[in-house]
Amino acid sequence: MTTNEQKSSERKPVRVWVDGCFDIMHFGHANALRQAKENGDILVVGVHNDAEIAEHKGPTVFNEEERYKMVRACKWADEVVEGAPYIAHVDTLDKYNCDFCVHGEDISVDANGRDVYEDVKKAGRYRVIQRTEGISTTELVGRMLLMTKDHHHKNKGGESPITRVNSQHLHHHSPYTAMSHFLPTTRRIVQFSEAKSPKPGDKIVYIDGGFDLYHVGHTEAIRQAKELGDYLIVGVQEDSVINQVIGHNYPIMNLHERVLGVLSNRHVDEVIIGAPFVITKEMIEQFKINVVVHGDDPAPRGPNGEDAYAVPKEMGIYKEVKSYKGMTTQSIINRIIENRLKYENRNKKKQDKEVKYIEEHHETESK
Repeated sequence: MTTNEQKSSERKPVRVWVDGCFDIMHFGHANALRQAKENGDILVVGVHNDAEIAEHKGPTVFNEEERYKMVRACKWADEVVEGAPYIAHVDTLDKYNCDFCVHGEDISVDANGRDVYEDVKKAGRYRVIQRTEGISTTELVGRMLLMTKDHHHKNKGGESPITRVNSQHLHHHSPYTAMSHFLPTTRRIVQFSEAKSPKPGDKIVYIDGGFDLYHVGHTEAIRQAKELGDYLIVGVQEDSVINQVIGHNYPIMNLHERVLGVLSNRHVDEVIIGAPFVITKEMIEQFKINVVVHGDDPAPRGPNGEDAYAVPKEMGIYKEVKSYKGMTTQSIINRIIENRLKYENRNKKKQDKEVKYIEEHHETESK
């Protein structure tokens, strides 16, 4: 061992702290964890509990147990701290032996409109990472709030309710709460990819679906699928396929948004982008698939009533994994629709606090 190698091996690992609500664990959260991990060696992720979030921000879509599971499924999270305090303090960093705290460029304020990272900033133990444009939990909730009871059906003029709403009208002032549109790049996909191939003799498992609003039901199914083999391929279906099979206004997230969510999962080795709805023998042979997996909930039928899993069933390689407490994309949307007023108020409250904070600090800096 060289002197430099010895010094490197003796170097104390840099422990990075990042915290948040992580409600709807979308690719923006995953990208924040990826960037945070690049600042050190070990990433410690603090996840706030329901009570703290309700006090400072508003109601969550997912409960704390669901959110803890989703964060643990992210491949960049080395340790997860459940019930982390909403307001970051130096004492918290010291308790978990973290060198510094990392957060995005967006503003996070408490119930009183104060910067929740004020303490660690003053201590010089705060670093900023780039915010992922085009996605946020608030933005996704906004997309779902555009949905109504008749969302799955066109009106007499052939127009869907969601197309009649200008999403920019949901938020007007805050640059962090405003609706935006994600533009995919190959660089982002490469950043999320593992770029590894199956080894000779590996048992290859395949699971597919829409993975819309990537949630704990998906992460649990993927975890169980990986336990059935050595190398897991996940097929993410085209927008048009989901639209045709499930309903007029689905999916909520586009193909590239859904792919990035799946790629962030620690159990995923490869993703087929735009996977076919029907699994054929040719596809199974091409990817050398040994096991095809689906949840134990009823699988959607194709436009002509076809069973997408007929071939793997005939080949005897089809298996089912246990679905997580009936969790589906539709059940999440139902949570939002049923609590529409609460989430609208949450989004407005968050925006108002951000705007006030921006205005107050702009005035201070101008003096």
